[in-house]
Amino acid sequence: MLERLNQVLDHIEQRLDQDIDAAGLARIAATSEYHLRRMFSALAGMPLSEYIRRRRLTVAGAEVLEGRATLLEIAVRYGYGSGEAFARAFRAVHGVGPGEARRTGAALVSQPRLTFRLTVEGSSSMRYRVVDRPGFTVVGFKARVPLVHSGPNEKIISFVRGLDREAVGQLEQLSDQEPQGVVAVCDDLDPSRAEGTELDYYHAVVTSAPAPEGTDTLRVPAGTWAVFTTAGPSPQAIQDLWRDVFTQWFPSNPYRSRPGPEILRTRLSDDGTHADAELWLPVERESS
Repeated sequence: MLERLNQVLDHIEQRLDQDIDAAGLARIAATSEYHLRRMFSALAGMPLSEYIRRRRLTVAGAEVLEGRATLLEIAVRYGYGSGEAFARAFRAVHGVGPGEARRTGAALVSQPRLTFRLTVEGSSSMRYRVVDRPGFTVVGFKARVPLVHSGPNEKIISFVRGLDREAVGQLEQLSDQEPQGVVAVCDDLDPSRAEGTELDYYHAVVTSAPAPEGTDTLRVPAGTWAVFTTAGPSPQAIQDLWRDVFTQWFPSNPYRSRPGPEILRTRLSDDGTHADAELWLPVERESS
């Protein structure tokens, strides 16, 4: 998988001044566009579209300082329909407009070209199982929240704290399927998975019971799930689990992520310092 991802990076580099189609990149990677975006974001720490934009503007920045082409020519070469659009994008990355950068020789920001490499550690093994499940229903309380890649998501924390404890307790009694108990469910994420984009967050249970008044329902179709478990200091153990799934498990196993909700069941110790967690991710087997 890492070799194919590096082929994607080579393809991007050769076509920074041309249209780059995510579906075409997925074909090079021999996987789905959804999985490519998911893997790239996890490994690179930024969405695929953001990396392409930053690489384009890095190369464009060098041409701006070089001074051989007009700013409009550079803008058109790198896919911007007007000088104004190019100037806005340029300033967002470099902190200065292209005209000012050319006049003053300002220092610009460079996005290095990425290369993915495998680091063999072998100090720990991952506990997981693959489960084929019929369709099921998630029932609970829902909020639209921003995506936060690292650190606490204050919107989720505030939402959960604001829920009526009695209503949550009654909801927990409805849990009658795996994963058991109250779970955190994330769905309808933006394909770019960019920081600040929005998603549906459910504080919910998986149940066959009718949805109580005032709750929301998410029907999940039948499919295959990879289920990962971990235990350790909170929240580090859970954050490490997410990292390891995408940097170690997916590149080493014949599965790819597919669209669907991501489900996390967490049990904290009384003092909140230790977590036992179970992460359910929708997957499908890679075609040979």
